[in-house]
Amino acid sequence: MTVYLAALASSLHVLSISTGLGAFFFRARFLRQPLDDAGLGRVFAADNVAGIAALFLVGSGLWRAFGGMEKASTFYTSNGMFWVKMGLFAAMFTLECVPMVTLIRWRIAKKKGRQPDVSRARVLARCTDVELAIALLIILVAPLMVRGVWLLA
Repeated sequence: MTVYLAALASSLHVLSISTGLGAFFFRARFLRQPLDDAGLGRVFAADNVAGIAALFLVGSGLWRAFGGMEKASTFYTSNGMFWVKMGLFAAMFTLECVPMVTLIRWRIAKKKGRQPDVSRARVLARCTDVELAIALLIILVAPLMVRGVWLLA
């Protein structure tokens, strides 16, 4: 049974990564297009998908690292590449605070029937581009971690 749960956790992790990458790509693209009602709807939809993917990514990652799956928790915590991966994730999350807060404000304005100030759309698109690059770096680091490169002893 554990092998099936490990496979499920791994599958959810990979699926959330690929979904999140696509959502970031489209969010950045939509932020560079006209932000009328339809444009904002596209931005919000891509952002919703990115948020759901992030929840599954974090949940499945924690499940894999600390849920007694195929590798013990110490495998992760004693691996330097795990900490590089977590540092990159922290940088990505910190950078995401700018679009997250701004898009929440835009949603609130829309809900109140006001047109949001979209003057920072290019900044949000640029933040998303950088987040996408960081996500790709994480994807490059992950196989090194899994193979035990740079174990801390």
